Amino acid sequence: MILQTAVLSILLCSVQSFTLQASFEKSDESSGDTIEEDDFSVSTLIEKANANLGKNPGDPLVMFGDIAVPTDLGNADPCTNDKEENCMWPKASDGNVYVPYLISNQYSPKNRKTIIRGLKSFARSTCIRFIPSKGQEDFLYIRSDNGCYSYLGRQGGNQTVSLDIPGCIHRNIIQHELLHALGFEHEHSRSDRDQHVQILWKNIEDGEEIQFEKVETRNLGTPYDYNSVMQYGRKFFSKNRKPTIVPIPNPNVPIGKATKMSPNDILRVNRLYSCNQTASQSDVESVQRNQFL
Repeated sequence: MILQTAVLSILLCSVQSFTLQASFEKSDESSGDTIEEDDFSVSTLIEKANANLGKNPGDPLVMFGDIAVPTDLGNADPCTNDKEENCMWPKASDGNVYVPYLISNQYSPKNRKTIIRGLKSFARSTCIRFIPSKGQEDFLYIRSDNGCYSYLGRQGGNQTVSLDIPGCIHRNIIQHELLHALGFEHEHSRSDRDQHVQILWKNIEDGEEIQFEKVETRNLGTPYDYNSVMQYGRKFFSKNRKPTIVPIPNPNVPIGKATKMSPNDILRVNRLYSCNQTASQSDVESVQRNQFL
Protein backbone atom coordinates (compact mmCIF):
# COMPACT_ATOMS: atom_id res chain seq x y z
CA MET A 1 0.00 0.00 0.00
CA ILE A 2 2.83 2.37 0.92
CA LEU A 3 4.62 1.46 -2.31
CA GLN A 4 1.46 2.16 -4.39
CA THR A 5 1.04 5.56 -2.69
CA ALA A 6 4.67 6.46 -3.42
CA VAL A 7 4.31 5.48 -7.08
CA LEU A 8 1.11 7.50 -7.39
CA SER A 9 2.78 10.54 -5.85
CA ILE A 10 5.66 10.29 -8.31
CA LEU A 11 3.24 10.06 -11.24
CA LEU A 12 1.25 13.09 -10.01
CA CYS A 13 4.44 15.10 -9.60
CA SER A 14 5.50 14.15 -13.12
CA VAL A 15 2.15 15.24 -14.57
CA GLN A 16 2.27 18.54 -12.68
CA SER A 17 5.84 19.16 -13.80
CA PHE A 18 4.94 18.46 -17.43
CA THR A 19 1.87 20.73 -17.21
CA LEU A 20 3.87 23.58 -15.70
CA GLN A 21 6.63 23.20 -18.28
CA ALA A 22 4.09 23.28 -21.11
CA SER A 23 2.53 26.38 -19.57
CA PHE A 24 5.89 28.14 -19.38
CA GLU A 25 6.71 27.19 -22.95
CA LYS A 26 3.39 28.53 -24.17
CA SER A 27 3.72 31.78 -22.22
CA ASP A 28 7.18 32.27 -23.70
CA GLU A 29 5.88 32.35 -27.26
CA SER A 30 5.73 36.13 -27.43
CA SER A 31 2.21 37.05 -26.37
CA GLY A 32 0.56 33.72 -27.04
CA ASP A 33 -0.21 33.81 -30.77
CA THR A 34 1.16 30.70 -32.41
CA ILE A 35 1.24 30.31 -36.18
CA GLU A 36 -1.50 27.69 -35.91
CA GLU A 37 -3.78 29.97 -33.88
CA ASP A 38 -3.19 32.71 -36.42
CA ASP A 39 -4.08 30.63 -39.51
CA PHE A 40 -7.23 32.59 -40.33
CA SER A 41 -6.01 36.09 -39.57
CA VAL A 42 -6.15 38.58 -42.42
CA SER A 43 -2.38 38.85 -42.68
CA THR A 44 -1.74 35.09 -42.57
CA LEU A 45 -4.34 34.40 -45.26
CA ILE A 46 -2.97 37.20 -47.45
CA GLU A 47 0.65 36.20 -46.92
CA LYS A 48 -0.10 32.61 -47.94
CA ALA A 49 -2.21 33.60 -50.94
CA ASN A 50 0.42 36.10 -52.14
CA ALA A 51 3.42 33.80 -51.75
CA ASN A 52 3.98 33.65 -55.52
CA LEU A 53 2.73 37.12 -56.39
CA GLY A 54 5.31 39.06 -58.36
CA LYS A 55 7.06 35.98 -59.73
CA ASN A 56 5.11 35.83 -62.97
CA PRO A 57 5.24 38.24 -65.93
CA GLY A 58 2.32 40.63 -65.76
CA ASP A 59 1.95 40.48 -61.97
CA PRO A 60 1.35 43.93 -60.48
CA LEU A 61 3.81 45.63 -58.16
CA VAL A 62 2.40 45.11 -54.67
CA MET A 63 3.46 46.92 -51.50
CA PHE A 64 2.43 46.61 -47.86
CA GLY A 65 1.41 43.02 -48.47
CA ASP A 66 -1.57 43.54 -50.76
CA ILE A 67 -1.79 47.11 -52.11
CA ALA A 68 -1.21 47.17 -55.86
CA VAL A 69 0.73 50.14 -57.20
CA PRO A 70 -0.18 51.77 -60.53
CA THR A 71 2.80 51.43 -62.86
CA ASP A 72 2.67 55.10 -63.80
CA LEU A 73 2.69 56.31 -60.19
CA GLY A 74 5.40 54.44 -58.34
CA ASN A 75 3.65 55.21 -55.08
CA ALA A 76 1.28 53.03 -53.05
CA ASP A 77 -0.84 55.96 -51.94
CA PRO A 78 -2.18 58.10 -54.80
CA CYS A 79 -4.77 59.51 -52.40
CA THR A 80 -2.08 61.62 -50.70
CA ASN A 81 -0.52 62.75 -53.99
CA ASP A 82 -3.69 64.27 -55.38
CA LYS A 83 -6.78 65.95 -54.12
CA GLU A 84 -8.48 63.52 -51.77
CA GLU A 85 -11.74 63.55 -53.70
CA ASN A 86 -9.94 62.33 -56.83
CA CYS A 87 -9.39 58.90 -55.30
CA MET A 88 -12.84 58.62 -53.74
CA TRP A 89 -15.87 57.15 -55.41
CA PRO A 90 -18.44 59.87 -56.19
CA LYS A 91 -21.58 60.40 -54.15
CA ALA A 92 -24.95 60.38 -55.89
CA SER A 93 -27.69 62.96 -55.32
CA ASP A 94 -29.52 60.52 -53.01
CA GLY A 95 -26.57 60.49 -50.59
CA ASN A 96 -25.34 57.02 -51.50
CA VAL A 97 -22.01 56.11 -53.08
CA TYR A 98 -22.51 53.64 -55.92
CA VAL A 99 -19.48 51.52 -56.79
CA PRO A 100 -20.00 49.36 -59.90
CA TYR A 101 -18.46 45.89 -59.94
CA LEU A 102 -18.04 42.98 -62.32
CA ILE A 103 -17.31 39.48 -60.99
CA SER A 104 -15.25 37.15 -63.18
CA ASN A 105 -16.78 33.86 -64.28
CA GLN A 106 -13.76 32.11 -62.72
CA TYR A 107 -15.73 31.67 -59.51
CA SER A 108 -18.01 28.81 -58.55
CA PRO A 109 -21.59 29.68 -57.52
CA LYS A 110 -20.60 29.17 -53.87
CA ASN A 111 -17.57 31.48 -54.09
CA ARG A 112 -19.56 34.05 -56.03
CA LYS A 113 -22.25 34.01 -53.33
CA THR A 114 -19.61 34.61 -50.63
CA ILE A 115 -18.17 37.57 -52.56
CA ILE A 116 -21.60 39.11 -53.09
CA ARG A 117 -22.36 38.77 -49.37
CA GLY A 118 -19.13 40.69 -48.69
CA LEU A 119 -20.14 43.40 -51.15
CA LYS A 120 -23.61 43.71 -49.66
CA SER A 121 -22.29 43.87 -46.09
CA PHE A 122 -21.31 47.52 -46.62
CA ALA A 123 -24.90 48.57 -47.34
CA ARG A 124 -26.06 47.50 -43.88
CA SER A 125 -24.07 50.18 -42.07
CA THR A 126 -22.67 52.67 -44.60
CA CYS A 127 -23.82 54.62 -47.65
CA ILE A 128 -21.60 52.48 -49.91
CA ARG A 129 -23.62 50.52 -52.46
CA PHE A 130 -21.71 48.03 -54.58
CA ILE A 131 -23.83 47.50 -57.69
CA PRO A 132 -23.43 45.26 -60.77
CA SER A 133 -21.71 47.17 -63.55
CA LYS A 134 -23.90 48.29 -66.44
CA GLY A 135 -21.28 49.80 -68.68
CA GLN A 136 -19.96 52.48 -66.30
CA GLU A 137 -16.47 53.74 -67.17
CA ASP A 138 -15.08 53.18 -63.66
CA PHE A 139 -15.72 49.83 -61.99
CA LEU A 140 -14.14 47.12 -59.84
CA TYR A 141 -13.26 43.94 -61.69
CA ILE A 142 -13.24 41.17 -59.08
CA ARG A 143 -11.19 38.24 -60.31
CA SER A 144 -8.84 35.47 -59.21
CA ASP A 145 -5.39 36.78 -60.13
CA ASN A 146 -2.65 34.97 -58.24
CA GLY A 147 -3.32 36.44 -54.80
CA CYS A 148 -5.31 38.87 -52.66
CA TYR A 149 -4.74 42.50 -53.58
CA SER A 150 -6.43 45.77 -54.45
CA TYR A 151 -5.49 49.22 -55.68
CA LEU A 152 -5.93 52.08 -53.25
CA GLY A 153 -8.99 54.23 -53.86
CA ARG A 154 -10.72 54.86 -57.20
CA GLN A 155 -8.17 54.53 -59.97
CA GLY A 156 -10.47 54.98 -62.95
CA GLY A 157 -11.43 52.49 -65.63
CA ASN A 158 -11.25 48.75 -65.14
CA GLN A 159 -9.83 48.36 -61.60
CA THR A 160 -8.81 44.90 -60.42
CA VAL A 161 -9.63 43.55 -56.98
CA SER A 162 -7.98 40.15 -56.85
CA LEU A 163 -9.61 37.49 -54.70
CA ASP A 164 -7.71 34.31 -55.49
CA ILE A 165 -9.40 30.93 -55.24
CA PRO A 166 -9.61 29.58 -52.56
CA GLY A 167 -7.21 31.56 -50.33
CA CYS A 168 -8.98 34.92 -50.50
CA ILE A 169 -12.62 33.84 -50.37
CA HIS A 170 -13.21 34.81 -46.74
CA ARG A 171 -15.40 37.59 -45.37
CA ASN A 172 -12.55 39.40 -43.63
CA ILE A 173 -10.34 39.28 -46.77
CA ILE A 174 -13.16 40.46 -49.05
CA GLN A 175 -13.98 43.40 -46.77
CA HIS A 176 -10.27 44.17 -46.32
CA GLU A 177 -9.63 44.43 -50.08
CA LEU A 178 -12.81 46.42 -50.67
CA LEU A 179 -11.76 48.90 -47.97
CA HIS A 180 -8.49 49.37 -49.86
CA ALA A 181 -10.51 50.04 -53.03
CA LEU A 182 -12.49 52.66 -51.09
CA GLY A 183 -9.23 54.40 -50.11
CA PHE A 184 -8.16 52.92 -46.76
CA GLU A 185 -4.66 51.89 -45.65
CA HIS A 186 -3.60 49.23 -43.15
CA GLU A 187 -3.96 50.00 -39.47
CA HIS A 188 -0.30 49.30 -38.67
CA SER A 189 0.69 51.82 -41.38
CA ARG A 190 -1.15 54.69 -39.66
CA SER A 191 0.81 57.89 -39.17
CA ASP A 192 0.34 57.57 -35.39
CA ARG A 193 1.05 53.85 -35.16
CA ASP A 194 4.24 54.20 -33.06
CA GLN A 195 2.08 55.26 -30.12
CA HIS A 196 0.13 51.99 -30.31
CA VAL A 197 2.35 49.26 -31.77
CA GLN A 198 6.06 48.54 -31.84
CA ILE A 199 7.61 47.22 -35.04
CA LEU A 200 10.30 44.64 -34.26
CA TRP A 201 12.53 45.18 -37.29
CA LYS A 202 14.97 42.43 -36.31
CA ASN A 203 12.27 39.77 -36.80
CA ILE A 204 11.16 40.89 -40.26
CA GLU A 205 12.09 38.84 -43.31
CA ASP A 206 15.12 40.29 -45.06
CA GLY A 207 14.05 42.62 -47.84
CA GLU A 208 10.49 42.99 -46.54
CA GLU A 209 11.08 45.95 -44.25
CA ILE A 210 9.25 48.22 -46.70
CA GLN A 211 6.03 46.39 -45.82
CA PHE A 212 6.11 48.13 -42.43
CA GLU A 213 6.69 51.72 -43.47
CA LYS A 214 4.31 54.39 -42.13
CA VAL A 215 2.22 56.48 -44.49
CA GLU A 216 0.31 59.73 -44.11
CA THR A 217 -3.12 58.34 -43.34
CA ARG A 218 -6.51 59.97 -42.89
CA ASN A 219 -7.42 58.79 -39.41
CA LEU A 220 -10.69 60.72 -39.44
CA GLY A 221 -10.71 61.37 -35.71
CA THR A 222 -10.89 57.67 -34.87
CA PRO A 223 -8.62 55.82 -32.43
CA TYR A 224 -6.09 53.16 -33.35
CA ASP A 225 -8.04 49.91 -33.54
CA TYR A 226 -6.41 46.55 -32.83
CA ASN A 227 -9.74 44.96 -33.83
CA SER A 228 -9.83 46.56 -37.28
CA VAL A 229 -10.11 44.24 -40.25
CA MET A 230 -7.21 46.35 -41.63
CA GLN A 231 -4.91 45.36 -38.73
CA TYR A 232 -2.35 42.68 -39.58
CA GLY A 233 -1.34 39.96 -37.14
CA ARG A 234 1.74 40.07 -34.95
CA LYS A 235 3.80 37.64 -37.06
CA PHE A 236 3.28 39.26 -40.45
CA PHE A 237 6.42 38.64 -42.55
CA SER A 238 8.27 37.10 -39.60
CA LYS A 239 11.51 35.31 -40.47
CA ASN A 240 11.81 33.45 -37.16
CA ARG A 241 8.26 32.84 -35.89
CA LYS A 242 8.68 35.78 -33.52
CA PRO A 243 6.44 38.87 -33.56
CA THR A 244 7.00 41.74 -35.96
CA ILE A 245 4.08 43.85 -34.65
CA VAL A 246 3.54 44.14 -30.88
CA PRO A 247 0.84 46.25 -29.19
CA ILE A 248 2.00 48.82 -26.62
CA PRO A 249 1.82 49.33 -23.74
CA ASN A 250 0.17 45.91 -23.26
CA PRO A 251 1.92 43.39 -25.55
CA ASN A 252 -0.72 40.74 -24.84
CA VAL A 253 -3.58 42.58 -26.54
CA PRO A 254 -4.89 40.39 -29.41
CA ILE A 255 -4.35 41.91 -32.85
CA GLY A 256 -5.15 40.83 -36.38
CA LYS A 257 -8.02 38.59 -35.29
CA ALA A 258 -10.91 40.43 -36.97
CA THR A 259 -13.34 38.25 -38.90
CA LYS A 260 -15.29 41.28 -40.15
CA MET A 261 -15.23 45.08 -40.14
CA SER A 262 -15.09 46.65 -36.70
CA PRO A 263 -17.29 49.56 -35.57
CA ASN A 264 -14.31 51.86 -36.19
CA ASP A 265 -13.88 50.53 -39.75
CA ILE A 266 -17.52 51.35 -40.39
CA LEU A 267 -17.24 54.75 -38.73
CA ARG A 268 -14.27 55.66 -40.95
CA VAL A 269 -16.15 54.76 -44.12
CA ASN A 270 -19.07 56.90 -43.01
CA ARG A 271 -16.84 59.84 -42.13
CA LEU A 272 -14.71 59.69 -45.27
CA TYR A 273 -17.76 59.52 -47.53
CA SER A 274 -19.93 61.80 -45.35
CA CYS A 275 -22.59 59.14 -44.95
CA ASN A 276 -25.67 59.74 -42.85
CA GLN A 277 -25.24 56.35 -41.19
CA THR A 278 -22.83 56.06 -38.28
CA ALA A 279 -21.58 53.25 -36.12
CA SER A 280 -23.43 53.53 -32.82
CA GLN A 281 -21.56 55.64 -30.28
CA SER A 282 -21.76 52.80 -27.78
CA ASP A 283 -19.97 50.51 -30.25
CA VAL A 284 -17.19 53.05 -30.78
CA GLU A 285 -16.84 53.69 -27.05
CA SER A 286 -16.65 49.94 -26.50
CA VAL A 287 -13.75 49.73 -28.96
CA GLN A 288 -11.97 52.58 -27.19
CA ARG A 289 -12.49 51.04 -23.75
CA ASN A 290 -11.18 47.64 -24.80
CA GLN A 291 -8.16 48.85 -26.74
CA PHE A 292 -5.66 48.51 -23.94
CA LEU A 293 -7.21 45.75 -21.84
